Amino acid sequence: MNEEYYLIEGEQKSGPYTFKEITQMDIDIHTEIITASNDKQQYASELPELNEYFEGKGIYFPTEDNLASFWRRAAAFLIDYFGWYLIVSNIALNAGWIKLPANFAADFSGKKPLPPEMLQLTLMLIGSFWIYKTVFESTGLKASLGKKILRMAVVDIDGQRLSIPRALLRNLGVVLSITIWVPFLSVFFSEHRQAWYDSWARTYVIVTS
Repeated sequence: MNEEYYLIEGEQKSGPYTFKEITQMDIDIHTEIITASNDKQQYASELPELNEYFEGKGIYFPTEDNLASFWRRAAAFLIDYFGWYLIVSNIALNAGWIKLPANFAADFSGKKPLPPEMLQLTLMLIGSFWIYKTVFESTGLKASLGKKILRMAVVDIDGQRLSIPRALLRNLGVVLSITIWVPFLSVFFSEHRQAWYDSWARTYVIVTS
């Protein structure tokens, strides 16, 4: 790659540097750069040839090529949700936090209202699921365990992990969608394969490798 690069720091301009030299300078996504072929000042994250460099640092920018499909996302969600359901329900019941009526199994026919204990268990599950996904997506993992298993991450437009407020906002949409499911289908109709809550929180689900 014969392009020449200049670094901009305030009013100072340094360079030129070769591609190899610039990738050895520990630049970040907000480093301001001018190239010899384009005198427009840009962030390093805006230069496609630096994508591989940033991927080596664990930063994946959302692109048409790496956006996760609906089916991959659905598989990760099922791993997360049912795995979390088994963990939380077993802990809650075995620890005695929630005690279902002895005849609950016999009444589980839809003909009688669910006992309040089942509602408590459901609220505990959904609330803790919200916290679980928020915590994992706002750490360096950038993903819940289901997404990590299937090599995905949730990022912002700069390929960065989510802040806690943004992760909370996104996953509030996730738990609201659990009850009606239809919003998950919005991935099919989104230009960037975003569920409605991704658009809401300005997040992207990408395949990392």
